[in-house]
Amino acid sequence: MNIIIGVDYHPSVQQIAFVEKETGEYGERQLRHSEGETEQFYRDLKQRGASVRVGMEATGHSRWFERLLAELGFELWIGDPAEIKAARVRKQKTDRQDAQLLLKLLLEDRFPRVWVPNPENRDLRQLLWHRHRLVQMRTRVMNQLQATAMSEGLRLKKALWSKAGRARLESLQLAPWAAQRRQDLLELLGQLTPKIQQLNVAIEEEAWNRPETHRLMTHPGVGPITALAFVLIIGTPERFRCGKQIGSYLGLIPCEDSSGGRQRLGHISKQGNSLLRFLLVEAAHIAVRDDAEWKRHYLHLAMRRERRIAKVAMARRLGVRLYWMWRKGWDYQQVLQFGSHAGQLVIGRGVQ
Repeated sequence: MNIIIGVDYHPSVQQIAFVEKETGEYGERQLRHSEGETEQFYRDLKQRGASVRVGMEATGHSRWFERLLAELGFELWIGDPAEIKAARVRKQKTDRQDAQLLLKLLLEDRFPRVWVPNPENRDLRQLLWHRHRLVQMRTRVMNQLQATAMSEGLRLKKALWSKAGRARLESLQLAPWAAQRRQDLLELLGQLTPKIQQLNVAIEEEAWNRPETHRLMTHPGVGPITALAFVLIIGTPERFRCGKQIGSYLGLIPCEDSSGGRQRLGHISKQGNSLLRFLLVEAAHIAVRDDAEWKRHYLHLAMRRERRIAKVAMARRLGVRLYWMWRKGWDYQQVLQFGSHAGQLVIGRGVQ
């Protein structure tokens, strides 16, 4: 028994449309997650000895469902939401119609399947995201403490976090609730910093144990966090035919609305992974400072356009360079020795 199922997935419920290929029997159901109805449905299929293929759009909050299908030995295909939306002809959109469309694409071999990282990859991404969010929280706490100090006439900038600067901050005479806020923020800062340091150590250990990330870290500006994030999010260099696809995948290319021989470019698409895009911009900024060639390219573009555009262009250039280093198995010195067209700066119009 071979069953194909199209699933319109929601956090609390899923609408399915399914067909048994041998008999052509068709059916539709709505399955609720919290009541165990979904799990029971798929376990019943397993007991009947069915071979099942499930197709659904890429979405969040579905880890438990993916683990369930993996446990049962069912095949799960994850589809590109943009391409699935483009395949929808009718302007009406309901859960039933979405499930029917997914089933139709599966049966017609037109399902836009995307690459899905393995469980280990996903778990390591959680490490990177956890560290990133904690750093953001710490930055907000530090900004509030800086604002408290400046409102009392104490402007030390980075020196505020030295031993002497913190002592001066704690010695400020504040009103009762302002003093309570200062104390709570200092306690939060004291809790966040050690946690971030522990996560940094875990990331460094993971990065040094991987040959590919070790090679990427030889490039100026690229540290363990950026190298590990690049490897985890790209997955494998064989997924991409050329460096231009890397820029597109990361959302570092401009939006385009060209027609009739006229080219219209806008801001970058930002359709890729936001964390990796952020890390590449930071790493490119350091590379510009440490590498004379990159600094020359950056200043040339900054004078022609503006600094924001130059930063994005250098981040795209770095992403492409790292892709070729990984694909060819080169470190930074080999790139300099043999030369590479990877990451050549393309100065386009309208890149924002």
